[in-house]
Amino acid sequence: MTLSFVQQGEGRDLVLLHGYLASKESFFPQISYFSRFYRVTALDFPGFGGAGELPGAWSVADYADWTADALAALGIVFPHVIAHSFGGRVAVKCLARGDVFDRAVLAGCAGILPRRTLSYHIRVKTYRFVRTFAPAFAERKFGSEEYRRLSPVMRESYKKIVNEDLREDAKKIARPVLFIHGTRDRAVPPSSVAVYLSCIPESTIFRMEGCGHFAHLENPLVFNAAAEEFLQ
Repeated sequence: MTLSFVQQGEGRDLVLLHGYLASKESFFPQISYFSRFYRVTALDFPGFGGAGELPGAWSVADYADWTADALAALGIVFPHVIAHSFGGRVAVKCLARGDVFDRAVLAGCAGILPRRTLSYHIRVKTYRFVRTFAPAFAERKFGSEEYRRLSPVMRESYKKIVNEDLREDAKKIARPVLFIHGTRDRAVPPSSVAVYLSCIPESTIFRMEGCGHFAHLENPLVFNAAAEEFLQ
């Protein structure tokens, strides 16, 4: 499997983990900024960017295993980490192990399943019924745009990822964690961040007013300053 990464700067190691359907390049403002103080390594997860294709339908744990192996291959030991969205899921799994990452900045961190409403269960049952005789129509009608863009293997992986709740992993984290949350984030609700904060003793939150799910790109100056203060 191809290991695709960008490494820039000198000093203590800082690793960047991107979101789903993104790549290492999505952290361009952070690479430019933090490489003045750290040796920054931005990875491409398998299936994205310049990395190789997935050999099977990976779960979050599989991505966490790969991340630990990738860091070992690059000679990176116990770095800080900044992760966004799906990258936050992987970081949570790694942090739960205790020996992969030190301090963590998790932005728009996904991984907490919301309460399933009656309308959700009805929609799922309708989708499964329609899929039995019109699978293509079911995917167009019920699948998200993100889901429809995936290959068959990636779709199976995606279902594993989005259907796993990480609160039990979060309870195992004993490292300092800063959650950065855009007040207009529609992908990760405040209730999910509240669950993470209740599970992780050494956690705190920085709210970015007026920002959405991609706060690190919408206002990199404020994001970088908050992350730098926490990491130092």
